[in-house]
Amino acid sequence: MLSVDEARARILAPLRPTASEIVALPDAWGRVLTGPIQARLTQPPADMSAMDGYALRAADGGAGARLAVIGRAPAGRPFAGQIGADQAIRLFTGSVLPDGADCVLPQEDVERDGDWITVREAAQAGRHVRRAGQDFCRGEVLMPGGVRLGARAIGLIAAGNHPWVAVHRQPRVAILATGDEVVMPGEPLADGSIVSSNAHALAALVRAGGGVPVVLPIAPDDPAAIASVADHLSGIDLLVTTGGASVGEHDLVQASLATRGFALDFWRIAMRPGKPLLFGQLGGVPVLGLPGNPVSAFVCALLFLSPALARLGGLPDPAPSAVEARLAAPVAANDHRADHLRAALATDSAGGLIATPFDRQDSSLMQVLATAGCLIVRAPHAPALSVGAAVSVLRLDGLGL
Repeated sequence: MLSVDEARARILAPLRPTASEIVALPDAWGRVLTGPIQARLTQPPADMSAMDGYALRAADGGAGARLAVIGRAPAGRPFAGQIGADQAIRLFTGSVLPDGADCVLPQEDVERDGDWITVREAAQAGRHVRRAGQDFCRGEVLMPGGVRLGARAIGLIAAGNHPWVAVHRQPRVAILATGDEVVMPGEPLADGSIVSSNAHALAALVRAGGGVPVVLPIAPDDPAAIASVADHLSGIDLLVTTGGASVGEHDLVQASLATRGFALDFWRIAMRPGKPLLFGQLGGVPVLGLPGNPVSAFVCALLFLSPALARLGGLPDPAPSAVEARLAAPVAANDHRADHLRAALATDSAGGLIATPFDRQDSSLMQVLATAGCLIVRAPHAPALSVGAAVSVLRLDGLGL
């Protein structure tokens, strides 16, 4: 059986980022840049006022000085002339600083009388002035390629005067649940039926990873029905199956897809939950076969599908980042498989993380998974640990999963 790290490396090896496409900036949230974005202008484009007040020469703005107000410069309408000695211009936040002025005196620091102001607080050169290029200059790289765009990045790109951006096409991921007993939520339930949670959970995980899920109809335990998925892979970047990945009498995925040219790379991982995981190629489309148990499917998706989505979407694809926590309950020694214990996560008074493994760890318990804040990662043959011991955890809170 492969280790988790080796399996992930073999899954990622054949994957390549999707091609570039141009999208309007309002549609770019969550997309990944294919190349760097350079500023198309300088921001601010000129020296600007950071306050409502008066532009003047600091040398003329001592406490008690009396200055003549010779004009106004609202934002977007710069003053055409130049400030001379003992003169001031009324301006506002975002106004261009007039020629000759070197500071802005806030309006609350003056007393106005008609076309004259008296300085209450002495002016200082450069005060309340946003210098040209203070944020960025024309040609400066605002965002590198390979970055997923959030609201702040989109705001910066807009400020750089880009209405369109080049991004990676969203990976299209087909999801096929298998099994005679599996039905979709809301469908009639016969004796022995199981409501499919995998397809919905995986579709949500694909969306969270920047992909587009394509949920296929459930395939019964029939080789021809399973093999027919090969006819629905046009435009698909990755096929994910759930169930039937083992070698039992009703585990038909490998053999069924083999009739349509499926080339197996590996199956079985030294991990818990999720041992029966397979990977290969079907007509040039990568195939990731996940276990049928919902917790096993989710844990495998977190460890393998999420990095695959990152690679396809143009992002770096490291393993999920682990952080350190302290145990609030003891854990037993581990066997030869890496274990991923569902656990509650809390913060102690010093800001440290406290992980409490749930008593029930069966791979069918969705309610336990849904309430877990993390997975405690136990290496193969890890020794027993007592309360307070340090452990590595994969956080689930805050991932949108």
